[in-house]
Amino acid sequence: MIRVSGNISCSGMLSVKSNKTILGNSGATITGCGFNISNENNVIIRNLTFRNWGDDAINVQESAKNIWIDHNTFDHGYDGAVDIKRGSDFITVSWNRVMNHNKSMLLGHSDGNASQDVGHLRVTYHHNWFDATTQRHPRVRFGNPVHVYNNYYYKNSGYGVASTMNAGVLVEGNYFDGVSDPFHRGEGSSGAGSLVARNNHFVGSGSGQAGGSVNSIPYSYTLDAASSVKSIVTGGAGAGRINP
Repeated sequence: MIRVSGNISCSGMLSVKSNKTILGNSGATITGCGFNISNENNVIIRNLTFRNWGDDAINVQESAKNIWIDHNTFDHGYDGAVDIKRGSDFITVSWNRVMNHNKSMLLGHSDGNASQDVGHLRVTYHHNWFDATTQRHPRVRFGNPVHVYNNYYYKNSGYGVASTMNAGVLVEGNYFDGVSDPFHRGEGSSGAGSLVARNNHFVGSGSGQAGGSVNSIPYSYTLDAASSVKSIVTGGAGAGRINP
């Protein structure tokens, strides 16, 4: 285990190797750089605040597997807060807060990467707080199933979830608060994927666009009532909300 205290100021991307837990002590902050997890396995990143990163805050790529990104805060960076791509698989992104940011979470980097990505990019996003961010919560290519449940979407000015390039995304039990475009199929030049929406809660939001079918979720889980997600997530998401 690697424990982080105070503020680490850096640039570029720092490589994270397999079988590592990076855990922030109270107030731990990474400023100016991000973490690159490339073809590595069994990595946990928890309880860190990332600010002003120059590329991605966390980049998971090249068939990385069994990654858990939990209880972090992402504040005002350049590109993705959490980007997952190039055949990576079995990843959970939970209890994070993204704020003051545009491109939040990309899953699958390119329309032309089907040969590496199809059958992979199986990711779960749950209990995240997308706090007035713009887009990609997540934007999905190819992954199926991708499970997006019990997240709190607040005044996202672009869109919530986009399913593209034959992906299969289950959008379940989320709370959309002031989001005119909560979810849709296709994005930019990327063709439509499938999106199944159920048990979501809408306040001052659009109804979303769904269609197609999604592979079954391969694990058991407990779904919080969507109407309770705002209080649950704002009370628990982000760095500093766990006891390290």
